[in-house]
Amino acid sequence: MATKFHSKLLEDLSLMLTNANDYDIIIQVGENQNIKEFRAHSNILRARSSYFERALSPIWITKKDNMIEFKKPNINPTIFEIVLKYMYTSEVDLTNQSSEDILRLLIASDEFLLEELLKHIQVYLIENKPVWVEHNFIHVLYTAFKLHICKELQDDCLEYICDDPQPFITSKEFLLLDKNILYGLLKRDDLQIEEVVAWNYLIKWGIQQIPGLRNKNNDGVKWNHEDYEKLERTLSKFIPLIRFTEISSAEFFDKVYPFKAVIPNHIFEEVTEFYTKNTLPKTIILSPRIGKYYVESKIIKPGPISIITNWINKKDAKAIHNKSDSLYKFNLIYRGSRDRINNRSFNKRCNEQEPILILVKCQNSRKIFGGYTPIGFYDYSSQYDDDYEYSIDDELYLYIYCNDSFIFSFEENDDVQNMKLSRVTSYMNAIHNNYNIGVEYNCNYGFGFGTDLEMRESYGKYKIEEIEAFRVTKI
Repeated sequence: MATKFHSKLLEDLSLMLTNANDYDIIIQVGENQNIKEFRAHSNILRARSSYFERALSPIWITKKDNMIEFKKPNINPTIFEIVLKYMYTSEVDLTNQSSEDILRLLIASDEFLLEELLKHIQVYLIENKPVWVEHNFIHVLYTAFKLHICKELQDDCLEYICDDPQPFITSKEFLLLDKNILYGLLKRDDLQIEEVVAWNYLIKWGIQQIPGLRNKNNDGVKWNHEDYEKLERTLSKFIPLIRFTEISSAEFFDKVYPFKAVIPNHIFEEVTEFYTKNTLPKTIILSPRIGKYYVESKIIKPGPISIITNWINKKDAKAIHNKSDSLYKFNLIYRGSRDRINNRSFNKRCNEQEPILILVKCQNSRKIFGGYTPIGFYDYSSQYDDDYEYSIDDELYLYIYCNDSFIFSFEENDDVQNMKLSRVTSYMNAIHNNYNIGVEYNCNYGFGFGTDLEMRESYGKYKIEEIEAFRVTKI
């Protein structure tokens, strides 16, 4: 095995930067009264940044006295000094930098195509500067969406809106919102808003984008055919993101129908049939927004929750939510990384907490497993060993009767339509009675769904990386 001495290498590279006697490039950054020159080595810049690899190609460089001259007036000297140190040493210290400079550094990292640094800065802003981000939200939001690979900060901004969208969508900033940001917002399943409200504000936003419509009434009464055509073109990419089947029939005919001219014919026909004939749409199959079923999970994204909710309601995964369907709240009662992954901890927090939803992420695998039981789990044994490794596997012991339990599995980040469901086939063998297992068979379990999904000591096909349990209550 090779021995690596990275610390000495980084120390030597740092000396090359501070004592750049053999430099071959002078970089001038800043403008007006804030200009500074930096001396560097073009080979290091090319190796560390694909931006410099192209910018310093023989075709583009300018030389004077055999020295490369390079200017970047749009980059602040303080910011470029941090960037340059990172490229030489892979080190960056943001603790004493202002929040505004950290955001400038994010922009510079994107421009110089330093993806590793950009990802670090995004996480730093999210985790260490949440108050500043909130106070400067619009500025941060637009900055994040100007940078195409700034996905973490984009998602954080959109999540912030989704958690409480009302203040944002009723603000003047919403009507001026960039179309890419609006698309990303309406696309999200966790936008906690009534669908008819989303529709109303989409129409208001569309009208604002068309100068000729701003001075007319917003209800379309005095519009001509050309006005509707302009609005249709403006909203064409957004209409398919509206969950029309989540809008009541009365709201549909009061709020949506007057603007039927902007809705593509196939969508309008399917939605109309849904309201008049109760026929499920064939092409518009978006799930309800998960704000109604929000789950504080580190294991799964919002998408699968609507499917799990359908299964709890004994409906097909793709079924459209109806107003008569039960809605649920999922309260986190156990998380392995927080409460320890062992049977004692699980049983202490989850026993007699019915109904319960279990989610399991496995080590070295994209597999995610889960199970739901309306009757919960029971375990009155007291002998546990916290030093075991815990896993999930299958084995037959003693059970509690239950008709409505089910288990499921899917691949992480996979299409939610590919989730696999298994309902109870033998209600007598649905849920393990952990008391009998622990005492009679000397084998403790955290949970057990039939013979197919169990949390147990010592061995198993999959090792648990994270496990979560939620108490499920009707809203």
